[in-house]
Amino acid sequence: MKALRLRNINKPIFNLRDLERVLNVLPTSAKVIASRYVRAGLLIRLKRDMYVLAEQWPYFSIEQKFQFANLIQTPSYVSLMTALSYYQISTQIQRDFIESIALKRTKQVNIEKTIFHYSKIKSDLYFGFVRQRNFFIAEAEKALLDAFYLMSLKRYTLDVAAIDFGKFDRQKIASLLTKFPESVKQMAAEHELA
Repeated sequence: MKALRLRNINKPIFNLRDLERVLNVLPTSAKVIASRYVRAGLLIRLKRDMYVLAEQWPYFSIEQKFQFANLIQTPSYVSLMTALSYYQISTQIQRDFIESIALKRTKQVNIEKTIFHYSKIKSDLYFGFVRQRNFFIAEAEKALLDAFYLMSLKRYTLDVAAIDFGKFDRQKIASLLTKFPESVKQMAAEHELA
């Protein structure tokens, strides 16, 4: 059965060219097969021409899902409560919900009961993230300021009682705050961060 050959791809994320190679089919056939396998539940389509094996989904680590989040909408980086939880700054743990900051649009994608949520931010505030392993994630201080910024726009709710404010680098917050509007600076001051 051709479907068994999918395991020979040997990478978590693959495209139609990988299917062509492993199944030894023409590009048009690869597209038809991919659609058929998605309908049959053998493949999961993350987005156009980007797939993972359905049988592997339950075993992907949170870091791999962060990588998927970066790829489902580009450019984007993991931020907000997802990043704060990852850094163990929040006692709130989000299961199957990954928040990211994006430049293009605010949207939500549900893949296999995992929600990938993207909040659009102004391009001049799209900074303060790092590459870890194979994904981009906000620095802890920027994740908090992203949350404050979206809260100031009434587009986000943050459980501040779950945040350990003592874990933030106040000098870094002061440096990052220079690019944010006054409303965010006021929120930082209210939490004794600036």
